[in-house]
Amino acid sequence: MQAQVKELTQLMEFPEGGILSRILVKTQSADYTLFCLAQGTEISEHTATRDAAVVVLKGRGRFTVAGEEIPVQAGTFLFMPAHAPHALRAEEDLAFLLILSGA
Repeated sequence: MQAQVKELTQLMEFPEGGILSRILVKTQSADYTLFCLAQGTEISEHTATRDAAVVVLKGRGRFTVAGEEIPVQAGTFLFMPAHAPHALRAEEDLAFLLILSGA
């Protein structure tokens, strides 16, 4: 695979409601996806079979991970181990990079 460059600020696009996601890169070991959520959007509790890292790029929100509420804002890094129940609410338009890694 060759190197790739993406200008994330140019790819950010906030829908009037809901979620917009863009897969940036998929490799054998990881997926990199840009998520843009409209203010007030919620993602209900779920789990992932892989480790997940979130890097918040813009806005504010609240993740709930294994019952713990975690406020996030631009610059926040959040790691969630595989199978950890988590949910999210966007308090403002919220953009983040999601990295799923591992088998």
